[in-house]
Amino acid sequence: MKQLTLVFLTKEDKVLLAMKKRGFGAGRWNGLGGKVSDGETVEGAMAREAQEEAMVVPAEYEKVADIVFDEMGPQSRELHKVDVFLCRSWEGEPAETEEMAPKWFRIDELPLDKMWDDDQYWLPRVLNGEKLKCRFVLNDRDKVIEKKLTALA
Repeated sequence: MKQLTLVFLTKEDKVLLAMKKRGFGAGRWNGLGGKVSDGETVEGAMAREAQEEAMVVPAEYEKVADIVFDEMGPQSRELHKVDVFLCRSWEGEPAETEEMAPKWFRIDELPLDKMWDDDQYWLPRVLNGEKLKCRFVLNDRDKVIEKKLTALA
């Protein structure tokens, strides 16, 4: 199972999303994040990815979701575990990089039609204060075909 991390910067009634410009997820709005490298902590990976993708370093953050994705790819099935964080303070100003183009959105106006299919089920809930444990089964077109969401203990 691949370990990944994801962080969403928030301020007042807004959340920072970033348009992925290349590679996996290109053309979709998402938080900042990626793979946890060998020997790296989840929090360390989250901070590194935020710096690489939007030139910010998270300072005050909390874990808000544990998500497992069971993805049926074209050749094989993959499991990904994602630790999701909300960040309320950071160092630096979000800036565009080669990989991501950040933009602030109102929490009640998320561009869900240009995000991953699963985001509609959990992201608005965590942005409104819930902490969740989720499992999503995705078909080979990244569409949710099964889902389970419960409160994060």
